[in-house]
Amino acid sequence: MQAAARRRWTRHLVRIAISAVALVGFALHIAGAPRLEIIDRVEHYLYDARLRLTMPDTVDPRIVIVEIDEASQLELGQWPWPRDTLAAIVDRLFDDYGITVLGLDVLFAEAEESSAERLIDELAASELAADDEVRTALDLLRLRIDTNIRFAESFIARDIVTGFVFKDSLAPDEPVATGALPAPLLTAEEIAGVSVPFVEAEGYIGNLPDLQNNAAAGGYFDAPLIDSDGVFRRAPLVQKFGGDLYPSLALAVARIALGGPPVRLRFASNATEMSGINLEDILLGETAIPVNERAAVYIPYRGRQGSFPYVSAKDVLAGTAPPDVLEGRIALLGASAAGLLDLRSTPVGQRYFGVEAHANLVGGLLDGLIRQQPSWSDGLELTLLVLVGLLTALVLPRLAPLAALGLIILLTGGSILLNLWMWTSLSLIVPLASLLGYTLLTSLLQINYGFFVESRNKRHLSRIFGQYIPPRLVSELDTSGEEASLEGDSRDMSVLFSDVRGFTTLSENLDARELTRLMNEFLTPITGVIQQHRGTIDKYMGDAVMAFWGAPLHDDEHAHNAVAAGLGMINAVAGLENAFRERGWPPIAVGVGVASGIMNVGNMGSEFRIAYTVMGDVVNLGSRLEGLTKQYGVGIIVSESTAAAAPRFTYRELDRVRVKGKHEPVAILEPLGLTAELSQERIETARQFSEMLHAYRNAEWDRAAAMLDALAAEHDEPLYAMYHERIRAFRETPPPADWDGVFVHMNK
Repeated sequence: MQAAARRRWTRHLVRIAISAVALVGFALHIAGAPRLEIIDRVEHYLYDARLRLTMPDTVDPRIVIVEIDEASQLELGQWPWPRDTLAAIVDRLFDDYGITVLGLDVLFAEAEESSAERLIDELAASELAADDEVRTALDLLRLRIDTNIRFAESFIARDIVTGFVFKDSLAPDEPVATGALPAPLLTAEEIAGVSVPFVEAEGYIGNLPDLQNNAAAGGYFDAPLIDSDGVFRRAPLVQKFGGDLYPSLALAVARIALGGPPVRLRFASNATEMSGINLEDILLGETAIPVNERAAVYIPYRGRQGSFPYVSAKDVLAGTAPPDVLEGRIALLGASAAGLLDLRSTPVGQRYFGVEAHANLVGGLLDGLIRQQPSWSDGLELTLLVLVGLLTALVLPRLAPLAALGLIILLTGGSILLNLWMWTSLSLIVPLASLLGYTLLTSLLQINYGFFVESRNKRHLSRIFGQYIPPRLVSELDTSGEEASLEGDSRDMSVLFSDVRGFTTLSENLDARELTRLMNEFLTPITGVIQQHRGTIDKYMGDAVMAFWGAPLHDDEHAHNAVAAGLGMINAVAGLENAFRERGWPPIAVGVGVASGIMNVGNMGSEFRIAYTVMGDVVNLGSRLEGLTKQYGVGIIVSESTAAAAPRFTYRELDRVRVKGKHEPVAILEPLGLTAELSQERIETARQFSEMLHAYRNAEWDRAAAMLDALAAEHDEPLYAMYHERIRAFRETPPPADWDGVFVHMNK
């Protein structure tokens, strides 16, 4: 029994180890040491699927994209266009169409030089420039034809946000800075003591100083946080350079559109330090923008490409663009022509215009509809992994295949639904791939372990024990997880013997064929009763049946089941009386003996033939008890150990005896039935018989005889006559003074 318990614990430990090893692998992935690329790819896919499933897929009219498209290039020439042309477009947008903010998703890092300017420079270098009047005239002419100045002047007193590029690395001879930067969003002094791991730039390419100085603000439009699969999902709202923080183009445009409110970093209220893990929001005035530990956000794509109105730049310049589309709107000037290569791979499209990606982020910032991946999401993910691990290790192995599949579906579906609820209702981005991957992987491993390891033992068990025990018990062995063995074992069990009364006389009055039919008709219900009460048939011995309980499957109720089977056998035989009478067969009766205790069980025999059976003194006692039923005139007798182990029955003590082959006396009892089902009259009769036994053992012969007479008057039984005969004999020949009331049976 201890070996079986050790085997069960070993299997449980293997189950736990399977879940634990997988849990460690996924936990290391969550911690980032190392990251598993396949999980990241699945996570990216699931993020994109959730985004596409829940995006509004409508057009946002507040932001208009003025596109540098192929049609504009055919009419206005290849990009970059002359600065005076660009100045005219800016004038048109503000003066004629009444836009509120213009964001430039293009860079003007170099000054434009026309052929007229080159001619003036040549004249200024010639002898003609020696004349002061000529030199003055050339200077005035240069100012008149300098398109850079014209373009810079178009920025004055207008809410224009320039775009520039931060560089995350520098080549050996590459300059750190080109052009001018806008004023920082937050200076180094303002973020002193902040330890957030902002995206840091090594250099930049800015706009011409005159342009930047005249602009209302500026923001970078590079994408330093492209995911490993090349998809543009996240964007940092700020980058750090030279100790200062600079805004993205989208943040700068949204800020100007909101009236230029102050910007602050907000940390958790209970935070002791201003670190990335405690960073909660970037406050844009009263608008809180949730960010991650690097001050980045997931771009809230509202739909596929075309989620914002598009207006061709040539139509703006010509004045043919629809006024109602542009008036009072935010405009972003950017490229859509294929040759300008401003295309991004996004969750909603593989060839998505970069300018529209910025428009999505501007719209999300204005609405405050930014989903956040909280810093505690990793902890939540790990907690859910542990819970799933416990279920797959401790619950899944105990379930039938269909129920196990149901649990897997429940865990998977529940994880998805919980994640979608947090996505839609709480605007939280919680990783899902690790949880789903862990659930499916551990479930697969657990199922495979059960199939390839445990099922091998179960097939062996079914093949071997199918010879001895009913299919129902074999099936229970299969599902119990208990280790079964044919090797010899010593355990607490119950054994039952039954025999047909007067079988010799019965066999003499029937021919062989009729006797065989009678025995089959008798043994079939008897066997059914034993199997119904979880018994194992040991053998048939002519008219006798031997069965036991507690092996090969442990049964804590072995005594109860054996007694119930014995009573059931007597009732089953009584139920055959009418059928036997109709066939002309004589009625039969059986005697049943049940004993419980420690016995040996296992495959026993020779190299020629073996049998799965039980042996020991308790087994011999059970056989003796069956033989005593004839002498006491009862149908069933059990040992006192059986009665003690099956207390739900009411018993009538019959005697204390010393059977042949046993030196120690034992009490023998007759089970009357389940106490809850017995009448009070039957219980009272048993009590009165117990009082009679007490008087008998105290040699109070007159009192014992009187009590027997009273019992016989109610319902006469052979048992009462037997005790009358004993009392008569003891009156004639009294027992010795030290008599202990034990009766010695010399026959088997």
